[in-house]
Amino acid sequence: MTLIIQNLAEVSHKYEALFCDLWGCVHNGVRPFDDAVAALKKYRANGGVVVLVTNAPRHAGSVEKHLARLGLPDDCWDTIASSGDSARAAMFRGAVGQKVWFMDQHQDLNFFDPITVVSDPVDIERVDLEHAEGIVCCGPFDPLADVETLRPQLLYAKQKGLKLLCANPDLVVDHGEVREYCAGAVAALYSEMGGESLYFGKPHPPIYDLARKRLIELGHNIADSRILAIGDGIGTDISGALGEDIDSLFISGGLAAAETKTDKNGPDPEATKAFIAKHMTSPTYVVGQLK
Repeated sequence: MTLIIQNLAEVSHKYEALFCDLWGCVHNGVRPFDDAVAALKKYRANGGVVVLVTNAPRHAGSVEKHLARLGLPDDCWDTIASSGDSARAAMFRGAVGQKVWFMDQHQDLNFFDPITVVSDPVDIERVDLEHAEGIVCCGPFDPLADVETLRPQLLYAKQKGLKLLCANPDLVVDHGEVREYCAGAVAALYSEMGGESLYFGKPHPPIYDLARKRLIELGHNIADSRILAIGDGIGTDISGALGEDIDSLFISGGLAAAETKTDKNGPDPEATKAFIAKHMTSPTYVVGQLK
């Protein structure tokens, strides 16, 4: 049974590590959330380890630089496991071929930086769709436009039998007050059309394997029963945690704020119960905001 709580400290003593989502939990794409930062600092001060587990379609080094630009203090987390790192490893192992069509809002070429964790990596070449063997999608070209605008290109890709590597399974994200489409929305459309999409972020296993590896790299061998996953994505953060048999804390004031009727006093119990039932899932705990 899901328990609504008021703050992380009520339950954090049960866990040695947090797998904490970023966007919607720790920041909104524009600025950090002060209460979330304070909660994570307090948790670490009491001996806990914070792994930022993010569906950002970038490698950990790039994510760290982005967090610094946002003003997120580096003493509220220990290490980073990104969807981008999981997806990059698959790409450099040849999951979608050598010649790839790259989809991304900013055409951020950091995704193609050299990789050390893959032995004998494939030499990746960026080409136009006509000559591609596969698709690498970090996001739609225009995050504000309905992904249906990409249907002609995706239909052509499906007819060619191309696989689509999705570097961010999130469907949408709130950038400040603006909701934007993510790579997951493109991949979902492609799958709906009969194409093959490959996923590497939450809720899929590879990113959790990477997060556990990050803990071990820090010298921590922590049982899953002592890990708490935190996030505002019911279909990503919470479903992923359930799939890994990890306890979860759902942040209702993120993507689901309207549906859970979350305000400064927290989520509405009945609305939250209905939301959880609708999505046929069961987070261990619910809190309005990470604090």
